[in-house]
Amino acid sequence: MPRVTLQTIADRVGVSRMTVSNAFSRPDQLSPALRERILAAAQDLGYAGPDPTARALATGTTGAVGVLLTDSLRYAFTDQVAGGFLGAIATELAPTGLAITLLTSSGTGDVVPARDVAIDGAVVYSCDPASPAVAWLRRRHLPMVFVDQDPADDVPCVNIADREGARAAAQHLADLGHRRFAIASALLEGHAARERQRGWSDVLDPLGVEPVFIRHPLEQTEGVRRDARALLSAADRPTAFLCYSDTTAAGVRQAAADLGLRVPEDLSVIGFDDGPVAARMQPPLTTVRQDVEEKGRVAAAALTEAIRRARTGPDGPVRHVLLPTSLVVRDSTGPAPRTPVRPAPPADPPADPPADPPALSRP
Repeated sequence: MPRVTLQTIADRVGVSRMTVSNAFSRPDQLSPALRERILAAAQDLGYAGPDPTARALATGTTGAVGVLLTDSLRYAFTDQVAGGFLGAIATELAPTGLAITLLTSSGTGDVVPARDVAIDGAVVYSCDPASPAVAWLRRRHLPMVFVDQDPADDVPCVNIADREGARAAAQHLADLGHRRFAIASALLEGHAARERQRGWSDVLDPLGVEPVFIRHPLEQTEGVRRDARALLSAADRPTAFLCYSDTTAAGVRQAAADLGLRVPEDLSVIGFDDGPVAARMQPPLTTVRQDVEEKGRVAAAALTEAIRRARTGPDGPVRHVLLPTSLVVRDSTGPAPRTPVRPAPPADPPADPPADPPALSRP
């Protein structure tokens, strides 16, 4: 079957090739009736539309924006909070016609996504600020928005009140009488992790409390479970766990169940995010709520504005947005037990996952 081109459609309708091109790319240049005739002829001939590469060369745009994630793209599909954030971006961008391209911050061989993928702009989402991928996006002079990143003077930023939320969580447990704390934090010491650490320290330092830390990548729940089980098996086990995320809290809860510890009678657990999993836990999880969908909407709106400013010229300072957090108290927290008892080892402990580097530390 011969290839259908703009000229094929022009010959069918009896107009110029440029008129057919305008029907697809500049519809305001044609009358509605003429454009309808051209589109009908294109559909009848099986025309797939203008070549995207040629259109990009002609317009200087790609019709796509990137979302730069950490090394693992799998996180975008398995973590409900990340999924909610990306879904909100997609919803906000839908009326603009912009597509979303997920970018990993690492490259393979000669392919470096942040350098090589054609995009009109990018959302940098909770990445290491020293990542070469961020440097490549800057070198390309692409419009960007930072989300859950350290603020930058020349890039719009969207963050949440991480420190305030973490402070509220620690204060809640301190008010319940807890003084033996453990913290399950993120392995990557990014903006959110540092701010949450500061919030926890705002409460624990004046009390003279030195929490024990475990650190793992966000998606490695089994690693959290293993290391939390080791802490909770000790004679001086913690009575309260502050967790970087609800997913991390789930790993801690599993460790407590492995040892026969009751939540909250023997151990209080607080998460962060208030994702869908929090209310479904038994007992429901006390956590710090962030509005993930609002964060996605604000980030997408900021990116489309940054793209507009890049084309028309800056018309004022870039915008930095700080969204609030709030403590949601449910049934996973309670008064500190008077005399923590060392739990007996489980009769048939679950098999450990493959060993990874030690993650126990003190600040």
